[in-house]
Amino acid sequence: MKKLAFLFLAFIGLGIQAKAQHDPSDQIMSTNWDVIGSVDFKTVKETEMYAIFNNEIKKYANKPFELEGYIVPIKDGMKQTKFMLSTLPINQCFYCGKNGVPIMVQVDLVEPVKFTYQTIKVKGILKLSTANAMDQPPVSLVSGKVL
Repeated sequence: MKKLAFLFLAFIGLGIQAKAQHDPSDQIMSTNWDVIGSVDFKTVKETEMYAIFNNEIKKYANKPFELEGYIVPIKDGMKQTKFMLSTLPINQCFYCGKNGVPIMVQVDLVEPVKFTYQTIKVKGILKLSTANAMDQPPVSLVSGKVL
């Protein structure tokens, strides 16, 4: 789980400061991604970081929420039920040396989806976690379905 939290924090936390070098036509931009991107973080110590949720994102908590984005697998396999959803394709990820850091959320689907390099649209219940963001992603879509 710490790997997952690190991935999330790397993508959302550092994304604010990173200078993107991506193909702008690939980036997914929407009002809902703007809501997700409004999350701030407070670092308590090197091993503790907590999300700060503003009123805009709080009004969507525990309600249906839709996002379109790219699958970033967290486990091997062609079919995915738990993955990160990103505003940029995986081939433009920061760790590949081709890009800045995109915003991401964890997605838990009811039924698996086949991995694709194309965007997918998912709908699930938006969950906000106040736990240490080093242990679990603060923003997730649960009970999700691909639209």
